[in-house]
Amino acid sequence: FTGAGQHSDSIKMALSPRSVSVGQRLWNALSAWTIKSSGYQKLGLRRDDLHMEERPEVAEAIRRLPEKEQYLRLFRIKRALDLSLKHSLLPHDQWTKPEQDVLYLEPYIEQVKAEMKERKTWNKQ
Repeated sequence: FTGAGQHSDSIKMALSPRSVSVGQRLWNALSAWTIKSSGYQKLGLRRDDLHMEERPEVAEAIRRLPEKEQYLRLFRIKRALDLSLKHSLLPHDQWTKPEQDVLYLEPYIEQVKAEMKERKTWNKQ
């Protein structure tokens, strides 16, 4: 199994003793392992790139993104599709690093969901 050392580093970081409970450290380790094993980072994607655009709240959130972020998202997705069709991965130095894998779309999605919920509440009255 290649890359086992890379996985163990993130798991060690998640399990390092801090003021975090044992349960939280185990959850962090599981999360780190899941992210690493899913493989999207090897295609240059970010976690928020995996949201399905067919969901209304995601489509609206994408529409609200700054134009540059929309372009970068589309580029990452097209590149990942191309790599997938070719059955290949990006060179290791081009993989998405954990510090680059920021949730850029999630705040917009949460805002849209809150607005949809509020609209639904107002429509009931």
